[in-house]
Amino acid sequence: MAHFHGSQNRQKAEDLILLEMGLKFAIGRDCDINVIEAHKWLNIAAIRGNEKAARMRNQVAATMTKAELAAALRSAREWLASH
Repeated sequence: MAHFHGSQNRQKAEDLILLEMGLKFAIGRDCDINVIEAHKWLNIAAIRGNEKAARMRNQVAATMTKAELAAALRSAREWLASH
């Protein structure tokens, strides 16, 4: 049972990191604002069930061009395929 809880804790930690990555790029924390990277990481977190990430992703998407959104979705798909 401990292994199950350990993997559950790891999943929560990874989900938090994905959300934080999205927020970092959305607000430019220690980097330039990058809506493509913000959407990518928030989208990945949202796919994994993070509701806050889904809300933030939608807010970021509302500011993006179609080309930016397409690039973000492509980047998220590529990351998910390799992880």
